[in-house]
Amino acid sequence: MSENMRAISQDTLGGPEVLTEVRLPRPVPGPGEILVRVRATGLNPTDWKHRANAGAFLPPPPFVLGWDVSGEVADIGIGVTLWQPGDEVFGMLPYPNGHGAMAEYVVGPARAFARKPASLDHVQAAAIPLAALTAWQALVDTADLRAGQRVLIHAAAGGVGHFAVQIAKARGAYVIGTASTPNHEFLRGLGADEAIDYRTTDVAEAVRDVDVVLDSTSDDNSIRSLRTLRPGGLLVTLRPFGELDLAGEASKLGVRALRLLVEDDHAGMVALAGLVESGELRPTIAGAFPLIDAAKAHALGETGRTVGKLVVTVP
Repeated sequence: MSENMRAISQDTLGGPEVLTEVRLPRPVPGPGEILVRVRATGLNPTDWKHRANAGAFLPPPPFVLGWDVSGEVADIGIGVTLWQPGDEVFGMLPYPNGHGAMAEYVVGPARAFARKPASLDHVQAAAIPLAALTAWQALVDTADLRAGQRVLIHAAAGGVGHFAVQIAKARGAYVIGTASTPNHEFLRGLGADEAIDYRTTDVAEAVRDVDVVLDSTSDDNSIRSLRTLRPGGLLVTLRPFGELDLAGEASKLGVRALRLLVEDDHAGMVALAGLVESGELRPTIAGAFPLIDAAKAHALGETGRTVGKLVVTVP
């Protein structure tokens, strides 16, 4: 095993052009950690947002981004009992400071990973962790979504959204998803009961009496969506920061609103793997790019026009 590895790094903040392939020392797992030979890593909006503006979470570059991992265990640290070298795993590195998946090797906590479902290749598996964990933690851990409840999912054709639709259906919920009309057939194929074009319909006027709203778009949209909730209902926004008093506005209407930031989660990954194996969860791949073309993948993701997930492979 070489002591060096290929990685996609950046020295400055900016557009996709700041991403360059470099050689870096291969990391060594510490206690409770595993070294993973990365075969593929999923892209998420947080990747290109941090590339352009590290913001409140990360220090200035240089850094290697990427949180989604699918690959094989290459080495284990002291005290690790779950894994042995050669095991195929997938998972999400601790968010936000555990980034580094856009490389041949990455180190992460042993319990941030689960066994990769045999029915998925590495591209499919890498598309799942961050986006699907976000949906799982919002709908299951936070909202405790149950059979027969009604859920409104904004941006339902996107990375988090298309997983959220499937998770909600697996829980027995009635699912209303927002997306542009060309994506309505896709949503129905995922199991959505209703699809609404947010560009031509005032969703806040068209939808009523939902138990849960999942919104990843904007605080303005979240404020409007509070009116769709039944008394006591819950809106979960995936925007951890905001200038609007979302919780205060919700309280005035007799509902609740919470801001969620995804966490690495062994139990959640195991649950998602179970849904994959039962046929209830499947990633949609918008495109796969080799590591050297990571900048092209970022540029495509920033258009906001992809359906499902983009993935970077690491040959």
